[in-house]
Amino acid sequence: MFTKGKLAVMILLFFAGIINYLDRSALSIAAPFITEDLELTATQMGIIFSSFSVGYAIFNFLGGVAADRYGAKLTLFVAMIVWSVFSGAIALAVGFTSLIIIRILFGMGEGPLSATINKMVNNWFPSDQRASAIGLANSGTPLGGAIAGPIVGFIAISYSWKLSFVLIMIIGFIWTIIWWKVVKEKPAETAVEKDITTEAAPREKKPLTFYLKQKTVLFTAFAFFAYNYILFFFLTWFPSYLIDARGVSVQEMSIVTVIPWVLGFIGLAAGGFVSDFVLRKFARKGVLFSRKVVLVTCLLASAICIGLAGLVTTTFSAVGLVACSVFFLYLTGSIYWAIVQDVVDQGNVGSVGGFMHFLANTAGIIGPTLTGFLVDRSGTYTAAFLLAGGLAIFASLAVIRFVRPIKGTVVPGNADKTITGN
Repeated sequence: MFTKGKLAVMILLFFAGIINYLDRSALSIAAPFITEDLELTATQMGIIFSSFSVGYAIFNFLGGVAADRYGAKLTLFVAMIVWSVFSGAIALAVGFTSLIIIRILFGMGEGPLSATINKMVNNWFPSDQRASAIGLANSGTPLGGAIAGPIVGFIAISYSWKLSFVLIMIIGFIWTIIWWKVVKEKPAETAVEKDITTEAAPREKKPLTFYLKQKTVLFTAFAFFAYNYILFFFLTWFPSYLIDARGVSVQEMSIVTVIPWVLGFIGLAAGGFVSDFVLRKFARKGVLFSRKVVLVTCLLASAICIGLAGLVTTTFSAVGLVACSVFFLYLTGSIYWAIVQDVVDQGNVGSVGGFMHFLANTAGIIGPTLTGFLVDRSGTYTAAFLLAGGLAIFASLAVIRFVRPIKGTVVPGNADKTITGN
């Protein structure tokens, strides 16, 4: 599966994911210190968490367009520089307004990551390996979340929460130097490249607007929205939930939050392989069948676990259920991108993937603020847990009904057959 060039691309994309979530998770780990230092309420902290997704969601789409137009290598290079700068700038925040501005700009920098990963995988890997490759490349993200707790927690307690953001910025700068020197946009013109494009789907390039109106794209984005709603709830509010609702100390919280992230790493790394295995096993049923089986089953399981986590009475059971929810959630993590690979021509993969990611990440704007509001009004996190689970159940059912092959496109893996109806 991995030649020398592919291995370099995969390793650096993997580490980009680690840095991405190390940066992103740092704020939630440091939130108790920031809230105290800057005298913020839960609602204000929720707005700050959400402000990241304003810039992030917009640049999900713009980053995908840039990857198609200027190349994934250059787009990710610039993105890493921008998000590293504004990760470090958190240390300069002096209040509510400055934190919002910095987090929006930080989100703009992180926005292109997933679309550029998708584009690089499309450039380098054949269709029957792409879900696996996407899963491996993205599996660095939960690992970054896992190490954020111990690293940021230790630095914040021992020195200053501000120092942790500066050190993370430096790590991002080191990555950009290696990325620019080592990685190529596409493999050389060889037989391997011919194999990569032989069964890419579909062959005929259609206008971007054609895909943006398709139910398959829109309802895959809706399922991705539900995925992100749960993820952002966990990413932003779970550390505060452990401290506020469960009485866990900052030191204990820094360790406990590692557990769901480790299971998420396993789930995201394995999810693509599971989908590609099902694809090979049930090839006659079509490529979307394998994607939908994994997506619907695992998203439903994640929804049930996160809902139950809000109802249990012990810290152990709550952490266990959230960890299971994150595991099942991340099993679907590569599937949304694989569906785009399956139904979109190569020239539009970055743009359509970015558009889907943009819609999905509006959950990051709505969810954290809504959670903060619910916590302030009710004094508990129960309603927030149940809302996250209910939304994912609804999205799973929508995938069953609406995600189908797109009319007028070539079936992946069967290039001579064209879909003639929805």
